[in-house]
Amino acid sequence: MISITSKSPYAVLALAELGRSTAAGPVPIGELARRRDVPVQFLEQLFAVLRRGGVISSQRGVKGGYRFAREPDTVTVLEVVELLDGPLGRDAQGPFADAAEAARKVLAQTTIADVIDRELREAGASMYHI
Repeated sequence: MISITSKSPYAVLALAELGRSTAAGPVPIGELARRRDVPVQFLEQLFAVLRRGGVISSQRGVKGGYRFAREPDTVTVLEVVELLDGPLGRDAQGPFADAAEAARKVLAQTTIADVIDRELREAGASMYHI
């Protein structure tokens, strides 16, 4: 079936925040969790999987934190979903297989950089101009 748990959306939001914040170096996970209102322990679990999957890397120590192992424009939302939730539509049949394939196509064409750009556009659209 088509199954995306809450892990994937939270991870995508945290990765978007990471992408917006990495200019100054590694970003502490507590900072990312605070900015996106995600429990730190939950985000630590997600980031451990993403680190093992080669999406992000970590640096220990006082100036430690996370950064992208690859550029955000090379990390697709589908990759994040499948690392955290398994193959999308793995056992789907009939119209559900078609729906899963459509979802896979959209998520494969959307990168973390696209998510960042979309958030910035949507934030700009909601600003008041006097």
